[in-house]
Amino acid sequence: SVFAKYTKARNTYSSINGVLYHLYCPPVGLESLRVSDYQLQASSSLRSGLGPHRARLNIQSGIEDGDEYDGAWCAGLEDHEQWLQLDALKPTLFTGVILQGRNSIWSLDWVSTYKVQFSNDTETWSPCMNGSQEVVFVGSQDQETPVLALFPEPTVAQFIRINPQSWFSNGTICLRAEILGCPMPDPDHQYPVEPERVTTDKLDFRHHNYNEMRKQLMKAVSDECPKITRIYTIGKSYTGLKLYVMEISDNPGKHELGEPEFRYVAGMHGNEALGRELLLNLMQYICHEYKRGNQRIVQLVKDTRIHLLPSMNPDGYEAAYQKGSELSGWALGRYSFEGIDLNHNFPDLNNIMWDAQDLATDKKKVSNHYIPIPEYYTTTEATVAPETRAVINWMQDIPFVLSANFHGGELVVTYPFDCTRDWIPRQDTPTADNDFFRWLAAVYASTNLAMANPDRRICHYEDFQQHNNIINGADWHTVPGSMNDFSYLHTNCFEVTVELSCDKFPHASELPVEWENNKESLLLYMEQVHRGLKGVIRDKDTKEGIANAIIKVTGMDHDIRSAADGDYWRLLNPGEYRVIVWAEGYFPLVRRCSVGSDLTPTICDFSLTKTPRERIKQILAKGGKLPRDEQLRLRALRMRKLRQKGHTDE
Repeated sequence: SVFAKYTKARNTYSSINGVLYHLYCPPVGLESLRVSDYQLQASSSLRSGLGPHRARLNIQSGIEDGDEYDGAWCAGLEDHEQWLQLDALKPTLFTGVILQGRNSIWSLDWVSTYKVQFSNDTETWSPCMNGSQEVVFVGSQDQETPVLALFPEPTVAQFIRINPQSWFSNGTICLRAEILGCPMPDPDHQYPVEPERVTTDKLDFRHHNYNEMRKQLMKAVSDECPKITRIYTIGKSYTGLKLYVMEISDNPGKHELGEPEFRYVAGMHGNEALGRELLLNLMQYICHEYKRGNQRIVQLVKDTRIHLLPSMNPDGYEAAYQKGSELSGWALGRYSFEGIDLNHNFPDLNNIMWDAQDLATDKKKVSNHYIPIPEYYTTTEATVAPETRAVINWMQDIPFVLSANFHGGELVVTYPFDCTRDWIPRQDTPTADNDFFRWLAAVYASTNLAMANPDRRICHYEDFQQHNNIINGADWHTVPGSMNDFSYLHTNCFEVTVELSCDKFPHASELPVEWENNKESLLLYMEQVHRGLKGVIRDKDTKEGIANAIIKVTGMDHDIRSAADGDYWRLLNPGEYRVIVWAEGYFPLVRRCSVGSDLTPTICDFSLTKTPRERIKQILAKGGKLPRDEQLRLRALRMRKLRQKGHTDE
């Protein structure tokens, strides 16, 4: 990375008052929001929506210029006396600045060169020097590319100013920034600062590239807990990187009758890196706690087959990783190597279902589940990424019940549908299971320490706190071909999207705090797979499981199907339900099943009786003779048909 090259090119450490400090310090937290709005000031502002609080690296503007949520700080005057100032609240070793232009689809604004000054009292300012010369740093050349400038000598101060000297000729003074700095020791506690949450979990808190993820971390977990883990692959990326999955179960490698299958997916957008590291931390944590005898974890592993896919888009991640967490910008690595957005790349089954409903005279006859993939999507001409095909095959091979996929750049949990009807840009578009999806989203959001913090500021321009940090995906923005919607309409699996942080690619120093923010959410969400009904659909005579039986809950327009062994899981909120089960060749059966509020599913088994036609077909297929009662039943059936035909002819 750029930082690594820099530190190799010069002395690695600098001595300040006899203490050695690494020349590269982490971000102070403009992008991650560790820096509060009141710590940022400016000489002037073009208007309130372009105030200093908007001078955060990668902050995104609303669609309309002119609102309160614009995409940069912009000075109110155009001269060399304008400045953006940070109060670090305590003496800090400042080592560099990252600059970026204004995020806007209407305006082109960026700062081309700038100076930096330091102060401990805001009265006396010292310029950043290189020997006897004041340094003029090179800034942005476009709106979005982050540009790093490291100071010739690290400087200790409480305040730092960025002083623009030139800017894009057709624009004005606008910038977004991150500042690099290490807080100095404060043994006398002269500078009160809120204590940060620290974790006691001994996990590998750093960003892992492809080889480090597979050959070091995942292998180490598997070696430490071989009885409950299994590493497997579901396919390859466009460049040939394998899509690795960590399975965690008390019987890895096998689907156990009645045990639900759960999955977490991260890294669909390669530059949204926090989910990847959280899943790597999660597999370490489960392994450690299982060995310690933590009963919550032991029970989870015993009752659930867990699958963790930390990197769905490894090609994109590697591109972002090479640039580094602060220099990859907002979009580098988002797409696959082929330039495909994987979250728009699944078959759009929503509009297939809605179109069929619009054309049908009886909407009840339109399939509301297991909607087949359209033929055009399976052709070689279709623009489908190999990563997408691999995940689809994975979904079809394993009877997943519950899932979540991790993104970054916001703090919110979204639930299906993600796609609106009639191509409306945004509109609440609920599923038949809307109440349960809202419950799932609320489980994660309400226990996530960052989302649940009532004092947090908004990430960019959407205030999701007014919705309790959950929202219908289509009511945020429409996403045709999303993985969530495909999972719901093509398989039995319910899936939500978790936007984990304002910062898509947090610095490694942020990872322990982010783990604590998400640890309880990760565990509690997995446990929701045990809500609702479960059971086995069996043949009444043979006692064998019946695959592909349809399970319908009266009043809910979404059915599910039994797995290969006849077992099923129907996620439901507490209540009384009338459940109808039928399968080809069997009489339907109705039962009333009650779902409680605890995390224990209600067992609701069904034994189906074959229809006479099916029984006769099976006996004859085996070369056997019909029992006399079956012969009489068959004869009666034929006579009934003949009488009906006679009435018709008359």
